[in-house]
Amino acid sequence: MPTSAADTVSRNALAILATIAAGAVLYVLADILTPLALAIFLALMIDGFARVLEARLPGVSRRAATPLAIVLSVLIFGGAAFFIVDNATAFGSQLAAYTPRLNGLIARVAGLFGVEAPPSLTQLAQQLNPASYLGQVAKGLQSFAATAAFVLVYLGFILASRSGWERKAVNLFGSREQRHDAVGAFLRIRNGVEQYLWVQTVTGLMIAVASWIVMAVVGLDNALFWAILIFIASYIPVVGGIVAVAAPPVFALVQFETLWQAIGLFVVLQVIGMFVGNVVQPRMQGRSLNMDPIVLLLALAFWSAIWGLPGAFLSTPLTTVMMVVLAQFPGTRWVAVLLSADGDPGQLKAEAALPPSDSGPAPPARKRPPKNLRHGT
Repeated sequence: MPTSAADTVSRNALAILATIAAGAVLYVLADILTPLALAIFLALMIDGFARVLEARLPGVSRRAATPLAIVLSVLIFGGAAFFIVDNATAFGSQLAAYTPRLNGLIARVAGLFGVEAPPSLTQLAQQLNPASYLGQVAKGLQSFAATAAFVLVYLGFILASRSGWERKAVNLFGSREQRHDAVGAFLRIRNGVEQYLWVQTVTGLMIAVASWIVMAVVGLDNALFWAILIFIASYIPVVGGIVAVAAPPVFALVQFETLWQAIGLFVVLQVIGMFVGNVVQPRMQGRSLNMDPIVLLLALAFWSAIWGLPGAFLSTPLTTVMMVVLAQFPGTRWVAVLLSADGDPGQLKAEAALPPSDSGPAPPARKRPPKNLRHGT
């Protein structure tokens, strides 16, 4: 075998082994790295929100935009969390009132499969013994609270130390060209993540508002609660929206005596999700992420297996970061080519569908990178 071919095989084998080792490390250190990744994600979101406020609100300086963005983000997320918790309690009490209808639904479904004496909801609850799972639920809630606390701590330190990152970048790279390449890669990552957030937020609001209108017209209980859950689930790529819009029709079977409400909800909500996902979202997103759809699905499965639900939310941003970083090195560029949609991982056009505010206060993001940056070398 020629020396060059042997070097290529060795390099690719080392890249595969390094990927497996990195996956193992990510899995083992999930409790430490998951809060950090969520904090970095929130920091990028707050930074983009601050630049939007600076451009849209007159009189808001760059120094005042970040604290204002932090306060508004805390109010929005805190209000949404309080609303979900409050309505979840009411939703649980309503389920107790729906017990007779649930028994009737179980009997009808069992009759379709030829079961003459199906168990009631009470009997199913006794067989499942939900009390045995209370310890696991409490442990999960405790883990969630601890993760949220670590995320806030990490986020505070990241926001407080952002002024020193520029000096670190200057000392980290010896030449001006290296610094310019690093800044170009960072801008592509930042714009790609912000683009993803922007598209998912707008399309999620479209689906949630349209779904709320349909559920309110039908008369489904807790329509606003379901609409907020649909909006949150829209940040999970591919499967989040499908699962979210399938849940309200199931509970419509319990609430209503007839079937047309559940069937109508299922059809209309699926049509809304398919229209926004297949028509509106591709037009907004364009080639900004330049990510193959199969790669997005595999990334969702991989990061969900490694980090659970936080990994599902972060799967697309993390894969975008991986593609941009891998495209910077000749030895790993082939992996970035496989991850990209058109075979050119350097073409990450995040400016196509970003809100207009991104063009004002961030001049470096509008500078056209040199040729070597545009081609990811």
